[in-house]
Amino acid sequence: MSGSRQRWLGGGIADLEIGTALGITSIALPLRQAKHLAVVQTESMEKIIIQTSRLEKKYLTDTVETTALTGVELRIAQGDFVAIMGPSGCGKSTLLNILGLLDRPTGGTLQFLGEDVTTAPERKRANLRRENLGFIFQSFNLIDELSVQENIELPLFYQGLPKTEIKRRVQETMQRMGIAHRHAHFPQQLSGGQQQRVAIARAVVGRPSLILADEPTGNLDSQHGREVMLLLSELNAEGATIVMVTHSPADAEYAHRLINLFDGQVVTERVTSPLALF
Repeated sequence: MSGSRQRWLGGGIADLEIGTALGITSIALPLRQAKHLAVVQTESMEKIIIQTSRLEKKYLTDTVETTALTGVELRIAQGDFVAIMGPSGCGKSTLLNILGLLDRPTGGTLQFLGEDVTTAPERKRANLRRENLGFIFQSFNLIDELSVQENIELPLFYQGLPKTEIKRRVQETMQRMGIAHRHAHFPQQLSGGQQQRVAIARAVVGRPSLILADEPTGNLDSQHGREVMLLLSELNAEGATIVMVTHSPADAEYAHRLINLFDGQVVTERVTSPLALF
């Protein structure tokens, strides 16, 4: 481990994934019953990553109570690509922080991988973040003193993986993201699009159950923004589960579901037809 990375690790950086199918072809079922059985079977096979019930978040001061979220019902299944939209101040980032176990709700419940984590202690939440979550930020949040390779390696050191496995995963991920030739460069030597590719690599190298993206193209021009969204779509097509907050209708078109927030409430939710990759 390089000296610079050792200093950062020692410094305690925040922790910073009908019919044959039912096996009923040999018996006759009324159509309505068959359809119901199909729904039950599908739901039972579906792996739920995140589920909320009547989720609330309020901020209290001595004189003012501000409601950021109220009554949010959300269900994220493995393989979903969900976009959350709404005007500034509607609660998008607050919701993303709660889903990412960076903040706590003040009401309702939050389940993560089938476990109620609403009141889980911080150590438990930190372990879940480290092992199961990948974060992509608008401002990249790369560490300037670390090279591209070292930035991507960082979450794997927290997981305690052997050095040989870390090296293999990082090399594989850099190749996948098209940044292997920049492995020794530092963030300030990269374009915005390249920095976001490094940030995405850092988010996925640990093979998380869920990727949370906060305005991933917000600091990029249209060309680099489209490259990033195509990359996220490809990752989703390969099985990654993604929840993305965005102001961009163009970015939201890459998702399979679109959730609109207004004044802390889900006002609409609809299935979308995502853009084709090619």
